[in-house]
Amino acid sequence: MAQVCEVCGKKPIMGNSVSHRGKAKYLGGVGTKVTGISRRKFRPNLQRVRVTTANGAHKTMRVCAQCIRSGAITKRVRQAPFKLPVTETADNV
Repeated sequence: MAQVCEVCGKKPIMGNSVSHRGKAKYLGGVGTKVTGISRRKFRPNLQRVRVTTANGAHKTMRVCAQCIRSGAITKRVRQAPFKLPVTETADNV
């Protein structure tokens, strides 16, 4: 399954993993040195969410956390399991 957000299309991108050694100058050291650079993959934070579509149907989608927080999707609204019947009292009759 592709790791792509179904709303915004965010997908994994390649970058560098940089490893350092040494102590920073502002902490009293002589500075940090880069000891190695290797390739890595930055993956989006995808969540599986039940979404209400425009026509009212419920659908499971893989959506990134940024789309969920920004309100780009409408989460499914769960109904109450049951409600107690309202009884009429002597005051209302």
